[in-house]
Amino acid sequence: MARRCELTGKDVLAGHNVSHANNKTKRVFRPNLQTVSLASDALGRTFRLRISMNALRTVDHIGGLDAFLLKARDEGLSDKALRLKREIKKRARVMASA
Repeated sequence: MARRCELTGKDVLAGHNVSHANNKTKRVFRPNLQTVSLASDALGRTFRLRISMNALRTVDHIGGLDAFLLKARDEGLSDKALRLKREIKKRARVMASA
């Protein structure tokens, strides 16, 4: 399982620990990933996604999973999130035409 957020694409970064004597040793910065269940209003069910807590705050701020996915660019999304986005768009088109 990759250490990558399914919604934002946030990934592991590399850097240095720097001591007071300016000695540098390699280290990694890992995103704070958690498995959460998010509800989709358009599809009427919940989905389990492995996302960063920063992404969870953004989802809450924007107004839910549906609004976040409709606004998000496709490059950062995982395959699972892209499928969800397509389903939500399809459902939104059906609702608009009805």
